Amino acid sequence: MSEAGLAAAREKMEAAGVAGPAIEVFSHYYKLLTSGETGLIREDSITPLLDPPMLADVDITDEAAAEAIGRTVIVKLNGGLGTSMGLDRAKTLLEVRDGKNFLDLIVGQVRAARQAYDARLPLLFMTSFRTDDDTLAHLARYDDLVVDGLPLTFVQNQEPKLRADDLTPVTWEADPTLEWCPPGHGDLYTALEGSGVLDELLAAGFRYACVSNGDNLGAAPDATIAGWFAASGAPYAAELCRRTINDKKGGHLAVRKADGQLILRDTAQTAPEEMDYFTDEHRHPFFHTNNLWFDLQKLRDTLVERESVLGLPMIRNEKTVDPGDSSSTPVIQIETAMGAAIEVFEGATAICVGRDRFQPVKTTNELLLLRSDVYDLGDDGRLAATTESTPEIDLDPKFYKVVDKFSERIPHQLSLRGATSFKVRGDWRFGRDVRVVGDAELAGDGGTVEDGATVGE
Repeated sequence: MSEAGLAAAREKMEAAGVAGPAIEVFSHYYKLLTSGETGLIREDSITPLLDPPMLADVDITDEAAAEAIGRTVIVKLNGGLGTSMGLDRAKTLLEVRDGKNFLDLIVGQVRAARQAYDARLPLLFMTSFRTDDDTLAHLARYDDLVVDGLPLTFVQNQEPKLRADDLTPVTWEADPTLEWCPPGHGDLYTALEGSGVLDELLAAGFRYACVSNGDNLGAAPDATIAGWFAASGAPYAAELCRRTINDKKGGHLAVRKADGQLILRDTAQTAPEEMDYFTDEHRHPFFHTNNLWFDLQKLRDTLVERESVLGLPMIRNEKTVDPGDSSSTPVIQIETAMGAAIEVFEGATAICVGRDRFQPVKTTNELLLLRSDVYDLGDDGRLAATTESTPEIDLDPKFYKVVDKFSERIPHQLSLRGATSFKVRGDWRFGRDVRVVGDAELAGDGGTVEDGATVGE
């Protein structure tokens, strides 16, 4: 059945107009899937990474930094809908604060860097078939974004979800769009090549790419890191942060014992019985921020050498065809992580950056923080921390997980600058000028926190 399944999947992709390189990459992983490949990385096959270079120790001249950022392109991953937060459009269209969404703040960061370094600094978004139109519609308000005729977006590829029982492409008549899925953000490299954008960037004189998640507002253009990366001569580099006890989910880098190569291990690549090793912040003290840098020319050369198949480790993702219906057909999605490309490039490296480079919004807990006075929003689109430590937020998912319900209950900025932690259980609604201090907790069925109230010590 596997040969018939692959043939059917290829035919479906060709009919949908999926680019040739993406079809070949999918076929590579399909064969791994049918061979029994799990993608697991065993703890006894790796050595923890303990001493990466530190950004705080980097010494780069202003001239070198400006030259490097002048040859850099900023790429943001923008294919997600934020369905876990109840959104049905591009997640980056979600308002962060002061009437501005992620896209607005990212544009502000890039504009500020262009002015500061007199750099062209193109901004590209890797979108999906679900987010491209909305993204372009919003960016149309900025008439100065386009650089050298380069596009503002390129669309990541799509692949068929496979029935878990026979690995044939699933059919779902209730909503045929659910028959498709993105191949994970490891598709970045294939999409850059297949769209022609990689060659356009090289032809325009750009050499380096800085890539990060669209919901991570900490990953603003940074000329010092660009200068460090250019001076290193490395083909690829990953940004890391030092782990705390709260950083249990993020992937980490390690050294593969077999050949001494840096590799990335994510949660899905860890055996259940070895999760204690994975989540141990002392054993693996740095986590992968999903901010990365690579040399565009060396990527192009490698893609040509490998006939478009980088061979990133496979991630087998088991779901249902309709993510919102657990009784729908079980499927397998074949995915890869863009950070796993670190093992493809000999001489790849990493650098430990400050926590200010990692400000993701995956839940309304984090959204509450960014909307609070724990951060100040600068004219350059950056959110600067106003406290030495960030309070831990734990909102009741029953009432606050979905953005609409969250915003209905917390319509105004909370003051969290004096808080150490803030836990809410029950249906609480907050008035204006509410201040949270110390280790604060609200419990019970819920109620109203009146204007000007203080919660906590």
